[in-house]
Amino acid sequence: MVPTLEGFAPLLQVFDMRRSLAFYRDVLGFTVVASSDPEDDPDWVLLRRDGIALMLNTMYERDERPAVPPRTRTAAHRDMGLYFLCRDLDAAYGHLQACGVDATMPAAAPYGMRQIRARDPDGYEICLQWPA
Repeated sequence: MVPTLEGFAPLLQVFDMRRSLAFYRDVLGFTVVASSDPEDDPDWVLLRRDGIALMLNTMYERDERPAVPPRTRTAAHRDMGLYFLCRDLDAAYGHLQACGVDATMPAAAPYGMRQIRARDPDGYEICLQWPA
């Protein structure tokens, strides 16, 4: 028998948790529902918003973190994308711009979705989309 699945929570490896939380929590509106530390710089968090779950985990322990993220470790982030359904793309684009996020203007993709694309602080693609 195939097991029943009750949800989905991708785990992203991030370099700077504070910077990532500023993006996912403060810009995209996720709420921290669990973390490895109650302070604002945990090593792991579970975020939720509108039935969506997302986990962030630091790439390095604090005492092992290099000054900058190594390209060999983060290059593959450009191949990873998170696609979120978002009905009001024009309002979302205005919000992202107001928050200083470099995002594309809403545009139709050849496969019938209208989309906004941006990158999070670690280079993961964020796409907000809705059927055109």
